[in-house]
Amino acid sequence: MNKKILLVTNAFYPENSPRSFRATELAKELVRQGHSVKVITHPRVGTEQFCKENGIEYKSLGALTWPVPTVKGIGIVLLFWRVVVRFSMLLFEYPMIQLIPLVKKALKDEKGYDALISIAVPYPIHWGVAAVWSNNIAKTWIADCGDPYMLQENDTFKPPFYFQYFEKKFCTKATYITVPTKASIKGYYPEFHSKIKVISQGFRFEDVKLYNGEKQTNKVIFGYGGMFIPGRRDPSEFLNFLNSLDNTYDFEFHIYTNTPQFVEPFIAASKSRVQLKAVLDRNSLMFEMSKMDFLVNFENAGTAQTPSKLIDYAILKKPILSVKFGDLKQNNVLEFLQGNYQNALVIDQPDQYRIENVTKQFIDLIQ
Repeated sequence: MNKKILLVTNAFYPENSPRSFRATELAKELVRQGHSVKVITHPRVGTEQFCKENGIEYKSLGALTWPVPTVKGIGIVLLFWRVVVRFSMLLFEYPMIQLIPLVKKALKDEKGYDALISIAVPYPIHWGVAAVWSNNIAKTWIADCGDPYMLQENDTFKPPFYFQYFEKKFCTKATYITVPTKASIKGYYPEFHSKIKVISQGFRFEDVKLYNGEKQTNKVIFGYGGMFIPGRRDPSEFLNFLNSLDNTYDFEFHIYTNTPQFVEPFIAASKSRVQLKAVLDRNSLMFEMSKMDFLVNFENAGTAQTPSKLIDYAILKKPILSVKFGDLKQNNVLEFLQGNYQNALVIDQPDQYRIENVTKQFIDLIQ
C-alpha cells in the first residue's frame, strides 16, 4: 500500500554532504516505489526544480538567518575568533539551534501522514520535531541519525551535559530511531536501544558513472575523499611515512577534503607525490576515484561512528587501505604500493547499501 510521507531535513540537494545524500536518495526512491513524499528543507538554488522533476512535493523550511561567527585576523585575534566559533557551536549549538523554531513553524499545519522522517545531523532538526510532535502529524515518527550526539567519540570535546535533555526528549517521543550501523547503537542512551533500527546509508548504484578506460600512467595512484579530525581521523602519521619513502616508490596520493589545513604542511616535503585536489561533487569524485589503483580510509576513534565514504568505496570495488592513527601498519602501506592487496579492508554485503533495499526497510517500519 502506498504511503504518505513527510521528510524534514536540514541538508538536501544540491548540498554535497552525507546527510544530503541520505535525504535526497531516500526521497527519490520513495517516489520511485510509488509513495507520496513531501520534503521540508531550506530554500537553495535548484532544490525546488529538482523536487518537481522527481515528483517530490517541496515546502520551504526557511533560511538560517542567524549570523555565523567566522575565524578572522592574525595572532591573538585569530586565536580569539577560533575560541568564539568553537565554543558557540559547542555550548549553544549556535547557529543550528535556530532550526528548532524553523521546524516548529514548518510543521504547524502539517497532519495526516503515515510517517514523518526527520534526518539529522544537525540534531536540532529532531529537537524541533519533538517540540511539536503529536500523532495528528503522522502515525509514525522515524528519527534518522548519522553520527551520535551526546555519546559521540570523534569530537575533541563532548557536548555539555544539559543537551541530554533535548536528546532524551526526542528519543522518548520518536517511534523509531534509525542509525547506519550496528556499532552506532552504543552512541545512544541504553534506555532507548529497543527503539533503534539499523538502516544503512543508501545509493542508487546505477547512477554512478565509472571510468572504463585503460590506466594512463605507470605511477601508483591512490586517493581519499573526506574531512580530517586531528588525533582521530588524522592523516599526519600516514603522510609523514609517505614522505619518508625514497624515489623508488613512484606514486601520487590525491586528497579531496574541506579540511586542507591538516594536509598542507606535508605537501612541500612530498615532492609532488601528495596532491591536494579541488573538492568535487559526489558523482565527479566517484568518477575520478574509479581511475585509481586503491583508496584510503582513515578510521574513526571507537566504533560508534562509521565513515559513509566506505559505501562509495564499496560501490567502486577498489581495494581499501584502512589507516588507524597511532597504529600505522607500515608494511600494509608498502604492500599496497607494490600492488599486494591481501590486507585490504573488506566491505561485507555491499547490496545492503542499494537504495531500493534501504527504502524498503523504512517502509517496513511504517507498515
